[in-house]
Amino acid sequence: MRRLLVAGNWKMNASVTSTEQLLTGVLGQLGSECDVAVFPPFPYLAQAVQTLAGSGVSVGAQNVAAEEAGAFTGEVSAAMLADVGCQMAIVGHSERRTLYGESDELVLAKTRQLLAHGLVAVVCVGETLDERKAGREEAVVAAQMALLIRDLAVADWDRIVLAYEPVWAIGTGETATPEQAQAIHAFIRAQLQQVGADVAEKTRILYGGSVKAANAAELFAQPDIDGGLVGGASLDATEFTGICRA
Repeated sequence: MRRLLVAGNWKMNASVTSTEQLLTGVLGQLGSECDVAVFPPFPYLAQAVQTLAGSGVSVGAQNVAAEEAGAFTGEVSAAMLADVGCQMAIVGHSERRTLYGESDELVLAKTRQLLAHGLVAVVCVGETLDERKAGREEAVVAAQMALLIRDLAVADWDRIVLAYEPVWAIGTGETATPEQAQAIHAFIRAQLQQVGADVAEKTRILYGGSVKAANAAELFAQPDIDGGLVGGASLDATEFTGICRA
């Protein structure tokens, strides 16, 4: 049985004060209904690790370098993330793909770095509005998964979480129903059968399309949705813990 995971992606929102307040607020309201992870910006990772020590809440980064070390100004390696106590990192987020041109090959390279240093890779996939309107959502998601399926070992999937982001339903006025979300999650799980039936059954697939406390229960009730990658709602302790309780 897959245990639900609720992951809060803070994006470029934080300060020393707000990080302390938010994490303290989350800890004060959190139960044990699911696994929980938070993904603050790089400067606040060590603070988050210290504040959450012993709580059971995981800390992850929002990105990672594709290289091990060296002359890569501005980059942060997987070894550095592990060194400060991170347990996870997000790769392939739609904003990284769209705004910074990150390719499937780069996502694979970043995933490999995380796995090499014992971290969990939260790998994002998902289609845009134009791709959804063209009926290409399954083709797009399959293409984004293809290198992972082809090149990673079966054992690697023990430390991979997939996150489906319907880019077309984020900030567009469009809405993804639980049924639409379930359909693509089921497709993603079917793709994992290429790796193996055990991998397909065990791999957690999160939903990343504007999850809120009000819609979380209905989404998480779907058989192939194993939690949420939460954006804006993760910046409010009450809203975020409400999603966890759902």
